[in-house]
Amino acid sequence: MSEDIIETIKQQIASNPVILYMKGSPEQPQCGFSARASQVLMACGERFAYVDILSNPAIRANLPAYANWPTFPQLWVDGELIGGSDIIAEMYEKGELQPLIKAAVAKSA
Repeated sequence: MSEDIIETIKQQIASNPVILYMKGSPEQPQCGFSARASQVLMACGERFAYVDILSNPAIRANLPAYANWPTFPQLWVDGELIGGSDIIAEMYEKGELQPLIKAAVAKSA
């Protein structure tokens, strides 16, 4: 793992209360899982940061090892890895995701 890239990832996670590592962008997702994750996040009604791993191959290569999570998308809230598309959707359906995101955004404001 590249130390520079790990530092970049740590900084991205630390400086954004809600960040989604995904394929593409929320407006133009490049895979179904990323599309679903970003749609659920947008439905929560708070701003979130995202990183397109397709245009950042070093992050794409190093983040799974750093996060100990092999797949994308990856949602990080308040410095903690929440999980991927299925977990995000499940938490949203149970009403657990919205308060978590709102609290993280409010805390950072």
